[in-house]
Amino acid sequence: MHGREANMSNLTPPVTDAMLCRRSAAECCMSPEAGHVVSAIRERATAATPSKWRDGIVVHAPSSRGNGGSWIGIDLLDSQDTVWVWNHADLTTAVSMGVPVALHELYDTLAIGATRFSVLRLPRSS
Repeated sequence: MHGREANMSNLTPPVTDAMLCRRSAAECCMSPEAGHVVSAIRERATAATPSKWRDGIVVHAPSSRGNGGSWIGIDLLDSQDTVWVWNHADLTTAVSMGVPVALHELYDTLAIGATRFSVLRLPRSS
C-alpha cells in the first residue's frame, strides 16, 4: 500500500464498533478497546516482550483535526509492508511524516518516542 491511501471499505462491524468512542471530547476515554487507552496490563505486556517491537517510518500522518480519530500509515523497516493503524485521539501534534516509530506486533501499541498509544490495525485485504 506504499504511496496509496488506505482502503477503509473492508472495515468489518467489529472494527467500526471499536472505533466508536462513547465519551465526549472533554471526557477522558477509558475504553479498553484497541485504539483507545493503553491499559496497565498492555503497558506491562509490551515491556515484557521487547523482541516484538517492529521499527517503522510514518508515511501517512493525519493532516487536520478530526473527530473520528487518526489513521496513520507506517512502513515497517523489516518487511517493507505498510501497516495502517487508528487511534481515537487527534494525533496531529504527536506524529508527522518521516517520524520513526515502533509498533508492537502482539499488543497493538504504537510507540512515538517515549509515548505509547493503543492502536487498532486495519485488517489486511484478501
